[in-house]
Amino acid sequence: MKRSALVGLLLTCASGAALAAEPIPTADAAADSVDGVVVTGVRGVRRTVADSPAPIDVISSEQLTATGKTGLKEVLNTLIPSFNLPGVNGGGTSWTVRAITLRGLNGDQALFLVNGKRRHTTSLINNLARVGRGGVPVDLDLIPASAIERIEVLRDGASAQYGSDAIAGVVNIILKKDTQGGVFSYTGGQNYLGDGDTRAASLNFGRALGDEGGFLQLAINWKNNEAASRAVPSRAQYLYQPTVATVGGVTTVTPDPRDATADRYFWGASYGPGEEDIIATAYNAELPWRDLTLYSSGTLSHRSSKKVTGSFLPNLAPVTGVTAGRPLNRNSLPEVYPNGFNALRRIFELDWQTSFGARGEKAGWAWDASTTFAQDHAQLDGQNTLNATLGPDSPTYFHLSTHQFQQWTNNLDVTRAFEGVLPRPLQVSWGLEHRYERFLIEAGDEASYVVGDYVIPAGQPFAGLRPNPGLSSYAGTAPEDAGSATRHSYAAYLDVGTDLTENWYVGAAVRHERFTGDVGDTTSGKLTTRWEFLPGYALRATVSNGFRAPSLGQTVFATSTISGSLCPAAPNNIFRGGVCTPGEYLTFPTKVLRTDTAEAKALGATPLQPETSTNYSFGITAEPLPRLRLTLDAYQIDIDDRIVDTSNLDLSVTQLSSQPALAGLLSRFPQGLTATYYTNAVSTRTTGVDFVAEYGFDLGSAGRLNLNAAYAFNKTKVREVAETPAILKAVNPNLVLFDRQKISDLTVGTPREKVVLGAVWSRQTVSASLRATRYGEYTEAGTSASLDRTYSPKWVADLDIAWDVRPNTNIAIGANNLFDQYPDKIGIVNADQGTLQYGLFSPFGITGGYYYARLTQRF
Repeated sequence: MKRSALVGLLLTCASGAALAAEPIPTADAAADSVDGVVVTGVRGVRRTVADSPAPIDVISSEQLTATGKTGLKEVLNTLIPSFNLPGVNGGGTSWTVRAITLRGLNGDQALFLVNGKRRHTTSLINNLARVGRGGVPVDLDLIPASAIERIEVLRDGASAQYGSDAIAGVVNIILKKDTQGGVFSYTGGQNYLGDGDTRAASLNFGRALGDEGGFLQLAINWKNNEAASRAVPSRAQYLYQPTVATVGGVTTVTPDPRDATADRYFWGASYGPGEEDIIATAYNAELPWRDLTLYSSGTLSHRSSKKVTGSFLPNLAPVTGVTAGRPLNRNSLPEVYPNGFNALRRIFELDWQTSFGARGEKAGWAWDASTTFAQDHAQLDGQNTLNATLGPDSPTYFHLSTHQFQQWTNNLDVTRAFEGVLPRPLQVSWGLEHRYERFLIEAGDEASYVVGDYVIPAGQPFAGLRPNPGLSSYAGTAPEDAGSATRHSYAAYLDVGTDLTENWYVGAAVRHERFTGDVGDTTSGKLTTRWEFLPGYALRATVSNGFRAPSLGQTVFATSTISGSLCPAAPNNIFRGGVCTPGEYLTFPTKVLRTDTAEAKALGATPLQPETSTNYSFGITAEPLPRLRLTLDAYQIDIDDRIVDTSNLDLSVTQLSSQPALAGLLSRFPQGLTATYYTNAVSTRTTGVDFVAEYGFDLGSAGRLNLNAAYAFNKTKVREVAETPAILKAVNPNLVLFDRQKISDLTVGTPREKVVLGAVWSRQTVSASLRATRYGEYTEAGTSASLDRTYSPKWVADLDIAWDVRPNTNIAIGANNLFDQYPDKIGIVNADQGTLQYGLFSPFGITGGYYYARLTQRF
């Protein structure tokens, strides 16, 4: 949205137009919810945030809106200190489904629920991410924020209560239940530099069903954001082929005139967020019928995303080669792209989930039976690119692959309070669960992965050479890399809890799960207690263990990227340890191998085993004054056999030839191989502390002021690294299964500290929110210590001001990153593209300040 459009939007709203916003208590109104009731953390009963035996955050719908963010992941990153969202974090699909961390652990080590029902994960694996690499997380951005009543974030291990993979915690998204009226809202904004325009509209509407408290709630969100880049101009000496002339022994190089007018920022378009368009819908319904309550909820979303593919090197070293899309390059065939090109990665995603269920009571037992279906279908395409090895007749648009994940979950939950067994009621809950999952990867167009025999003709730059193989973007999936897998799991749990005395609560839970395939069985347990030793002061503690089965994506995903070069003249015709024929065109792959393939097994891969965890926490809560709440919780999470991908295993031809088990690799790729595969390579320990303080002031005629402060610290260290398989050592003594860069990404790639300070002031028709967030130090590690880059802590301020111009009409203006803060410049820049000056991992992004206007109308 341009500045003139923003001004017009505000003027329209101020004049009383129909598009406007509800009075919003803004992003830090949680100080008013000290006594808010939560349903996550203790089964069978409702408790308040203050007396929960485990730490829990509650985020209201008003807080979601007042952040000015249009994506749910960005909202949670803004409001929850233990939540982290890297700004760029890699290539492939990782820029669309950005990997998150919670309490220092990957997003797929936390359990996400919607109305208490398991949310399905994405079908897009973060295979090229640095933080959260190899994870298959839940895609929160496909849930419309306008449908959400509140979000409850349980910061505690809960595998025994909700699912074996709830190691880092549980995020329960509760949908709205309004029976009448609705809200329409529109937000528009852009970065301070005038790019990254964002437009978002939302509508939710509720009506009553029947005469006994039933309801139907409908919601739709639309979001469109344009791309933004923070690259500097390309430093390439020549973008086009210069003219070289030799007269009288003097050689003169004359640049092509087009070099003087070329857009040198064009080649850095990949450095920042891409373009994205999302339509997300949701419904939530209940209908009392006889002695039952029937209910259903669901979401249906579509995303279209587009981003320039970039060459972000994992070691953050300067790029010395030539960018694929520049005109002076062997892959920019002048017959197709005379001025070069920027290849685009396209993703078209259709995602849905729906639940049906009934609740009732029988013989004193309250029961809830439900079934949930879900699917995420993603089509991966390449646009504005080519396979130059096919020559000028190459397509310029390719279907690269199709990914699909399906999940069907059936639940029975039963609970009852028994009187007279103990001095106080004993709450007994038990349940059963069945889950079916299917993951599928289909091959792309043949032209997206084959290697042709085109030779660049005379009269063109690079005449007589072959183009580099593969697409000038991410390669398509070949048939041998396609595949699918299915799995069933069966679970039963028992959860009991009681107040042994008026001030002492104890609870215990146990859960047994059985997985089909090679995963096996697991039993998870949890003990929890809370003791209020003085009025308003309490101690709480938990101990639990967890178990995360390998995701189907990690067991199925495979891909190949083909590279190529000419064999040099003798005596330098040694290629990866082997002898090649001078002038011969050599092709060699970089592969992600499935662990069940003969090639992976030959390289030491073994079937993936579950991750196991042990979780301890201890905390204190205090309410020394009315409306003042303090909580301090410490925790330790030990995870054994974490699933990660290996280092790049660079294998030489000579040594491969000595290994008969690798004959399959040699027959397909005779010039060598760089391979990785997923494996249980490391055991880690994560320790941390969470602190929250909330206080509200009544200022009389001056209004009301709510203050809060939150601090999160976590530190992950690697306790053990698996031994490098003997066969890899035999092939290449320098190979390491899990290298220092990958260890650093686990341990120092995200900030260890995060501070959120908030103040909300409101008076009659006006409210204002100011939030300051300090993101701690983090390191983007290189392949050697000299290439490490450590980024200093930064404070980022957000401001939101709202005004009721009419009883049901409100306007708001605000700014995220108010003072235009950027990460440190690291002193390394990709010379061809002008990228990487701010690195990749920044938890607050690399695009600087952003301002917006919001209008909402209640009806």
